[in-house]
Amino acid sequence: MSGTLVDENPTDEAPRPEGRVRTKRIVTEVPSAVDRRFNFITMAAGISVLVLLLLVGLFLLIQSSDALGETGIFTFLTRTEWRTDVQPARIGVLGLLTGTVLVALVAIVIAVPFSVFCALAITDYSTAKRRKWMVGVVDLLAAVPSLLFGLWGFLYLSDKIVPISLWLSQNFGFIPLFKTESDASLTGSIFIAGIVVALMVLPIITSVVREVFSQTPPGEKEAALALGGTRWGMIRTVVFPFGKGGIIGGSMLGLGRALGETIAVALLLPQVPQKIGESIHILQNGGATVSGFIANRAGADSFTTSGLLAAGLVLFIITLGTNMIASVVVSKSRSGAGVDI
Repeated sequence: MSGTLVDENPTDEAPRPEGRVRTKRIVTEVPSAVDRRFNFITMAAGISVLVLLLLVGLFLLIQSSDALGETGIFTFLTRTEWRTDVQPARIGVLGLLTGTVLVALVAIVIAVPFSVFCALAITDYSTAKRRKWMVGVVDLLAAVPSLLFGLWGFLYLSDKIVPISLWLSQNFGFIPLFKTESDASLTGSIFIAGIVVALMVLPIITSVVREVFSQTPPGEKEAALALGGTRWGMIRTVVFPFGKGGIIGGSMLGLGRALGETIAVALLLPQVPQKIGESIHILQNGGATVSGFIANRAGADSFTTSGLLAAGLVLFIITLGTNMIASVVVSKSRSGAGVDI
């Protein structure tokens, strides 16, 4: 009866020339000197960022104490008008916050779908050669200064968007958001500012979503295709569920960027605070944002400067909270577990 000889003392080690001894790697939990230095550097960097944030917040709080003390925190947060030419001065941040949030929401509504489909085109529909230049174009768009976006929107895009605003007003004017007055100007609107800001936040959202989509397990994608699914079916059942947290986190990071945009909105909006009922008409001229209003009023008297810093403090808290929530969403999602953002 034939059989197979089995070595009673099997070993994985291949024969080695004489004089060469294999040294065993000792696994230890005690960090080396290099690991300790690296941990110290990274910990110091993280603490430095936290300290800088605290110092910025403390500076804004101290510098805005005069305006907040005279006006009152609750009144400052709930008052719409901003008038320093009367005694006592009547300043409030509600009108500025309304315009800031509306511009950011318009930008996110436009940017998120484009960003998701752009990320899909890069990760799942393009070839390796095409993917390189598409990534380069997106990264190059992120490097364009906001001043150029503002000038482009002010000098060129505004007139091109007026027919779209007019069409929306004529066909969807029954919605308060798209309602306009009969003789209202359609340039310098929140809608136009939102479109320009959408182009500015699109690279940020696209980069985050692209990185998350690229981490989708190839085995799950191939299994979906092997079972007879189409490419879109695979994306809908595999890629989207995997990248849901990344889409949400990227959108919120883009929202934080849109809330703090300054130069572009300072050029595109008249920076006149409006009442809430007036500000919701996003297609006609009007509106102001916190950052744009601060940029236009910089260098005023000491009390106005204190009020502007108080408005900046409110925006700082909102933006910081938005980014922190986005980080938590990404870190707790399935897609964020293996992705550094």
